[in-house]
Amino acid sequence: LPSRRLGRALVAPVVAALLFAAAPAAGSTHRSAAPEPQGGTGLTMLVGGLRDPLFVTNAGDDRLFVVEKPGRVRIVKHVGGDWRVSNTFLDIRDRVGASGSEQGLLGLAFHPDYETNRRFYVNYTDNGGDTVIAEYRKRANGPDANPGSFRRVMGIKHPFANHNGGWLGFKGSLLYIATGDGGSGGDPMENAQDLESRLGKILRIDPLDPDGNGPKSYSVPASNPFVGRPGLDVIWSYGLRNPWRNSFDAATGDFWIADVGQEEYEEVNRVGSGGGTNFGWDRLEGRHRYPSGELCQSDCHTLPVVEYSHTGNGGGNCSVTGGYVARRSGAALNGRYVFGDYCSGRMWDISASHDAGDPLPAPVSTGRLISSFGEGSDGRIYLTDILGSLWRVDGT
Repeated sequence: LPSRRLGRALVAPVVAALLFAAAPAAGSTHRSAAPEPQGGTGLTMLVGGLRDPLFVTNAGDDRLFVVEKPGRVRIVKHVGGDWRVSNTFLDIRDRVGASGSEQGLLGLAFHPDYETNRRFYVNYTDNGGDTVIAEYRKRANGPDANPGSFRRVMGIKHPFANHNGGWLGFKGSLLYIATGDGGSGGDPMENAQDLESRLGKILRIDPLDPDGNGPKSYSVPASNPFVGRPGLDVIWSYGLRNPWRNSFDAATGDFWIADVGQEEYEEVNRVGSGGGTNFGWDRLEGRHRYPSGELCQSDCHTLPVVEYSHTGNGGGNCSVTGGYVARRSGAALNGRYVFGDYCSGRMWDISASHDAGDPLPAPVSTGRLISSFGEGSDGRIYLTDILGSLWRVDGT
């Protein structure tokens, strides 16, 4: 098993996935690598039978698209009163390198004009262990993607197998890309604070090929914070360790970023529309200086709105999974941000205006291995369990 100092944003889930793939008998010592589901509350199960699901999203209709780590995207539909896995939308297992603990097909985002241009984007690690952002298109006639429509948008070299980030998301026509610090532990290459590195960052680009099918694969918005000043033009914000699941508030536009901690603390950040934010890693872990653990009192960069410890709520926390602000009118959790912890299976909901000094409410114990949250076109929030199931979060 990976050492405690290595990244956790998929270490525990993927270890669980690899161990469970062989289906050891109940009670096997291998099963202690991940908590047993405890029959928790706050969720409604939709489907099982998925392979290492890591994300769920929508394409503007009532279907759900589930990302599977080995390299497939599956469509889940509501048919005859039941939810079913209907078909495979994309299969790129031949391109995806998923042997490392945090590698695989990690992200998916549909272009806002997907209904007309049929374009969507994926984030995966290739067979050499490096990050690839690629564009595909849905077939003009048919429900699935055309694997031959592959267009490489961006590649990022990775020095280690962990801390790949992997999230993609659109705000307007611009694509935001979350990258980890490159791996190992403690950011030994100082990538997160290096403005000449794309690692440990949120990047922002316009992914549409400016030359049609030409060599230029994306353009950089002139409003990016480092355009015309020292630093890479594609950087939107920096100082992140391993941002694992982010989202935009549909009502306010606020950007929520969950960043997995190193030793003691997990964090969730919220920022407005401006870029250039330094979230502090590897000078800070949550609101504490790293590696001393002292509470930061000055020169603290941008502190998170949420910090929780690995020992809080009875212990067992280890890896934050970022979520969404529920914005469905009439929903019990409308206006509240829902997120969780992978290892403990705890799930919290906080006000979208939550401040750093506000205490966290008591969590819900889901009993799930929470690999990701996602959002449907109707605004409902969903959850993937790495062991192979998709759930709806009650009250959203």
